[in-house]
Parts: sequence; structure tokens; C-alpha cells
Amino acid sequence: MPRQTKKRSNGEGSYYQRKDGRFVASLYVDIPGEGRKRITTYSRTARDAKAKMKLRLLDIQEGRPHRIRDWTVKQFLEHWLANVVAIKNRPRTYESYESIVRRHLIPGFGHFRLADLSVYDVQVYINKLVRSGVSARSVGQVRSVLRTALSRAEREELVTRNVAKLVDVPGWQRKMIVPWSPSDVTRFLKAAESHVWYLAYALLLLFGMRRGEVLGLRWCDVDFENRVIHVRQQLQRIGGKLVQAPVKTLAGVRDLPLVPFLEDRLRLKHLELLDPRHHHTTNELDSIDSRLVFTSGVGTPVDPKNFVRAFHILRERAGLARITVHHARHTAATMLKDVGMPVRDAQLILGHSHVTTTMQLYQHGTSERQREAIEKITKLVI
Repeated sequence: MPRQTKKRSNGEGSYYQRKDGRFVASLYVDIPGEGRKRITTYSRTARDAKAKMKLRLLDIQEGRPHRIRDWTVKQFLEHWLANVVAIKNRPRTYESYESIVRRHLIPGFGHFRLADLSVYDVQVYINKLVRSGVSARSVGQVRSVLRTALSRAEREELVTRNVAKLVDVPGWQRKMIVPWSPSDVTRFLKAAESHVWYLAYALLLLFGMRRGEVLGLRWCDVDFENRVIHVRQQLQRIGGKLVQAPVKTLAGVRDLPLVPFLEDRLRLKHLELLDPRHHHTTNELDSIDSRLVFTSGVGTPVDPKNFVRAFHILRERAGLARITVHHARHTAATMLKDVGMPVRDAQLILGHSHVTTTMQLYQHGTSERQREAIEKITKLVI
């Protein structure tokens, strides 16, 4: 294909297409302190080449250095992680983003100039991930992190468009979740009754508390006087260490009723810590309230992996279908729905930021209730 050149009048520069297919915008301008210089931008389309040139000219006119326009994708992603993600997000989110940047985005196209990154470049790498067997969900997460980063680049006027938004990724659907029935919960709790974390599993299944919220519960969060459990923090593994952190969202900060079943057993557990035969010092007594309610056999925070492992041992002992610990929240939501709990109240108990999330969990149903409903409708019309 012959090179296409479009000459402009003096001061307007020229735009042309190179033999390799890329479009070039070139212009001589006077830069304060540097004299007359030629600036050039490259892109896979004429439109993008022109848009990049406009941004360069705007930088010069407003006296901004244009050095960062020449950043590579790697340089920008490192800037984004350190100066945006680390400041704005929780440590767990930063850890997740950093992992995807390090394992995928930088190896994939970190060497590209940020301004030259194209839909084609990103699509080639996405297709490579798919062919190598990376799951559709993981591929979607890679694209999502890049899209978030490039949205920031757009706001900083470092790119003219977010190419990640235009990339195709394979579709994926969440696996169908079949929550346990109330009788299943009864069987599980009976199998777990003698286990040291019995009450922790009860909180998962009855209140739908998140695993981290249960493992992060302190004695000062258990208000025996007002019969309330205050959900204020969670236990997380960040950077290989277990740390106590704020709950996931503002909606996660909530108060749950301390029902008699839990109150009686938690009081006994608390009294064991206060047993005068242990000869507590004043400092030790003061520190009990700040201790975690559920600990390992040696009194350290519970490793989430061990908590999950024990859950499945008890589940198998009870002969129940496999669900994840997180999906115990679906079981709790379904039971709340089945006893007639209004969705707004269920939202507050589960700690959802949006009622739509609660509504999605409320869509779970039991075949028995569905059968009863259909039979009632049938009697009305037939």
C-alpha cells in the first residue's frame, strides 16, 4: 500500500501513513526554553494520531512538561498502583490489583508506550490467555483491571481513549448456587456441636456473616448488656500476614441481635476466660475485651484456610452437598426470605451496600415452596 501523505500549510504540520501501517502526525512548534522543535505522534489510526498531537500541543501551550506522555504502560501502571490504588483502596484490593498487574499486564504489554497501546495489542494478549487455558473469569478480571487503570489515564489526559473497553473477552456465568435447606443447617450444626468453632459456623449460617467478620469478632463487639453483636472489623490475610481490618463497606458496619441460643453459649465461653482460677492480672483482664472470640488451639487468630478445611470436614461428616463457606450467606438469605423477612431488613442483617444484591440472593427458592405456589395458582385457574 503506497504511503498516504496529506500536506498542511505552514505551522499545521503533516499527517501520513508509514509503510508499517501506522499513522504519523508531525509538527514543528516553538517550545519555551527549548526553541523550535519537531514533535511527532504515532498511532494505528489517523484519528488517534491527530488526537495525540492535540494533547501534546495543549501541554506545550499550558506549560506542562510532556515527558510523561512518553511513559510506557509499565511506568504508568506502577504510578497508578502507588499513587492511586494504594491511596484510594483497601490493602486487600491493592494486593489483588498488584498481582494482576505483575502477573499479566506488565508481561503482556508493559514495554508498549502508553499512548500507543491499541485495541489490537490488548486483544492479542487476551486471546493468548484464552488459548493458554486461563479461565474466562480470570481473563475478565485482567481486562477489568486494565480498564480501570486506563480510565485513570484518560482522566489524566495521557491517552485519548480507553482501549480496554473495546476488547472482547469470553463470556462466563456464575455457577448455580443451591443453598442448604433449614434441615441441612440443622444436620451441619449437630455434626459441629462439639467443635471449638461451632459458634463461628452458627454465625455464618444464621446471620450470613462473612468469614472474615466472624474470625475478626472481638469480645468487646459482643454486647451482653444490650444483647447485640457489633460487626466492626474483619480478619484478612494481606501480604502473607493475618491482620485485623475494617469491614468491607460502610454497610458492613451493623448490629445483629444476640439471640438466646448464641447468648447463652457465648456467655459460658466468656466466663471461662474470666475464671478466677486463672489468676488474671489487671492488665490481662483489661485485654480480654480486645481479644478475638474465636482463636486457634494456641490462642492465635484463626487461619481462614484452616477454618474452611474444618468446615468441609464437618460437612462431609453430616453427609451434605458441597457449598463454599461464602455461600453460607446464600443459605442464610434464603432462610430469611422463607420466614417472611422483608428484603430491607435482610439487607441490613447481611450487610449489603445495595438492596439489589439482597434481591439476587432472595431469588433462591426451595422446590417444595415452588410446588406449593404452583399448586395454589393451579387451583385458582383450573
